[in-house]
Amino acid sequence: MTEAFRILFLAALATTLGLKLWLGWRHLRHIARHRHSVPADFAGSITLQQHQHAADYSMAKTRLSLLSAVIDTGLILTLTMGGTLQWLSASIAQWHLGSVASGLLLVVAVTLISSAVSLPLSLYSTFRIEARYGFNKMSLRMFVLDMVKGSLIGAVIGLPLLALVLWLMAQAGPLWWLWVWLVWSAFQLLMVALYPTLIAPLFNRFSPLEDLELKQRIEALLARTGFTSQGVFVMDGSRRSSHGNAYFTGFGSAKRIVFFDTLLKQLAPEEIEAVLAHELGHFKRKHIVKRISFAFALSLGFLFILGQLLDANWFYAALGVSTPSTAMALVLFFMAVPAFTFPLTPLSSLMSRRHEYEADGFAASQADAQHLIDALVKLYRDNASTLTPDPLHSAFYDSHPPASLRIAHLKGAR
Repeated sequence: MTEAFRILFLAALATTLGLKLWLGWRHLRHIARHRHSVPADFAGSITLQQHQHAADYSMAKTRLSLLSAVIDTGLILTLTMGGTLQWLSASIAQWHLGSVASGLLLVVAVTLISSAVSLPLSLYSTFRIEARYGFNKMSLRMFVLDMVKGSLIGAVIGLPLLALVLWLMAQAGPLWWLWVWLVWSAFQLLMVALYPTLIAPLFNRFSPLEDLELKQRIEALLARTGFTSQGVFVMDGSRRSSHGNAYFTGFGSAKRIVFFDTLLKQLAPEEIEAVLAHELGHFKRKHIVKRISFAFALSLGFLFILGQLLDANWFYAALGVSTPSTAMALVLFFMAVPAFTFPLTPLSSLMSRRHEYEADGFAASQADAQHLIDALVKLYRDNASTLTPDPLHSAFYDSHPPASLRIAHLKGAR
């Protein structure tokens, strides 16, 4: 069984890497082939220079993602077959700390190694690619502060949660995976409720919307759609990037509507109203509940599978580990799972794109569809989103429909 699973894992890892490289190569070739002319639907609103700027930006990001895929695969092999996880486990065991403390150290060590490996790519993405194409507004100091704050918050919140999970895995009996799932689900819901008011303000400033005309337009939209919220806020996204966005977050009466300040500068009031109508469409069509429910069901399934593998010595041995433990099972499982699940990614993307079409349909019923079209074209232009993605690459990676299909769908809804 050990050798069979090792071969299966290596085959899945190679297949996933090969698929990522092939999809990336297709994407690069497709964008380059269509780089020299603006698609007809956008010829009147996006110049050739802007189209080529977006094409070059997309290709730069794709090349970096391909390098990242190769590095990530190499890291997984180094940690597993290369013996690094076994060495870490043996080193930590010499300290005789107990199973929970030892498990925490193992997970922290793996997290630090992974973060150290990915840091150069993150720096290059932020200070070379994003800066070269005019999007990055962060200083190195802000980048470091964000990283430190994120690490501290992760430690304060994540370590106690992980300790509880490891304790349940060891003490809760055969159904430990069900108890862990209940704890994890409750934690996720708690984070959704607390993130807007406790965590997000640690990274950005949120101020009430002051534009009275826009505020009245938004309040009228909220009234006719029956949406109640804690308020409409503007986030200082321009401190870090010139990309624009909008979202709502939270539960119940604690829901918040948030606009990036960059978005408010990019769009006219009627276009902002249309964008918000789209976001409200996700709420009215219960997409948030559906996505959360899907994520909970998926996590329950994965934890059940992990429950069957926890005491399977062949699982550890096949991945280069001779000292099984609850923490090691977690680490190995979440390293191995993506290799097997990546080919199924289009299913998730398909569901997400259907939700986007439904939200666009709702927006067209509550605002002028042409205003949403105009807003999307501006966002595609100002965010340098490629108008000519490779269809297969898009089917795997894109949570939103390609620009041409989305615009055509909205034109049909007018």
